[in-house]
Amino acid sequence: MTVSEQPAVEVRRASVIYPAADAPVHALSEVDLTIAQGEFVSLIGPSGCGKTTLLRVIADLEPITSGEVRVNGLTPHQARLARAYGYVFQAPALFPWRTVLANVMLPLQIQGRAKAEAESVARQHLAQVGLAGFEGKYPWQLSGGMQQRVSIARALGFEPKILMMDEPFGALDEITRDRLNEQLQQLWLRERRTVVFVTHSIAEAVYLSTKIVVMSPRPGRILKVIESPLPAERTLDIRDTPEFMALAHEVREGLAHGHAADE
Repeated sequence: MTVSEQPAVEVRRASVIYPAADAPVHALSEVDLTIAQGEFVSLIGPSGCGKTTLLRVIADLEPITSGEVRVNGLTPHQARLARAYGYVFQAPALFPWRTVLANVMLPLQIQGRAKAEAESVARQHLAQVGLAGFEGKYPWQLSGGMQQRVSIARALGFEPKILMMDEPFGALDEITRDRLNEQLQQLWLRERRTVVFVTHSIAEAVYLSTKIVVMSPRPGRILKVIESPLPAERTLDIRDTPEFMALAHEVREGLAHGHAADE
């Protein structure tokens, strides 16, 4: 894989402060982060540490109070207008009255793509996430895991250089989550898009990522950036290896250190 010299994401001294009646809330404090093209980067930390805020800042869904953010060399706003990324939320957010195919086609049609082209692209990406044959179903006819795969297909429809995912599997049972982790890892291996992924799960972060960013309790700061020594191609069996366990231990230690320092 050839990595472009220009980072996919650059965050420099970024802080986010929410005004409040009693005292302002410091969500992020002086965050510095560089994500190279083609990396799979997980943001992990305790609840309320600013993981989602950082993701939303990169995606132009939240403004920063100070600092600078660049996405493929553009401001987040410019990158959003250029459709440089796809975003997968915690909940699938599908329209229940539209079929699976129509849900995935909708943003493509809003872009102005012809109906036939939008349908072709939507079918292709539904097949990529293992949902060929379900195009005519409605969201309420699908399991939670299948609904989230529709959301991923919809995000991929933009052909984004960057895929941003905000704890997309957090509400799913462990077996379904494992299966989707495996499918997502295989998808990343095939296409090598840059992925920025928010999770609470150490095992999920270690299994999926080329780089793990450990964040502190609020105000969110980056405590440690851990490069994964694991091979790019992985199966779930890798979780039983000493290398996986050592990496999970390093992440756990980083999180524990962050909690201790905050006390």
